[in-house]
Amino acid sequence: MARPIKETPTLWGEEARLFEQKMRHPQTVTCEDVREAHDAYNRVMSIAKFAF
Repeated sequence: MARPIKETPTLWGEEARLFEQKMRHPQTVTCEDVREAHDAYNRVMSIAKFAF
């Protein structure tokens, strides 16, 4: 059986301000970042010994 999901804590002060700022201005992902992630995934899957 799955574990219950805990309640998300409320952010206050500096943490709340930083969170809001990051939500308003997310980092962009470049095509190079996506390509690197895809290559890393392919490397891991090429050595994986399990089946889905």
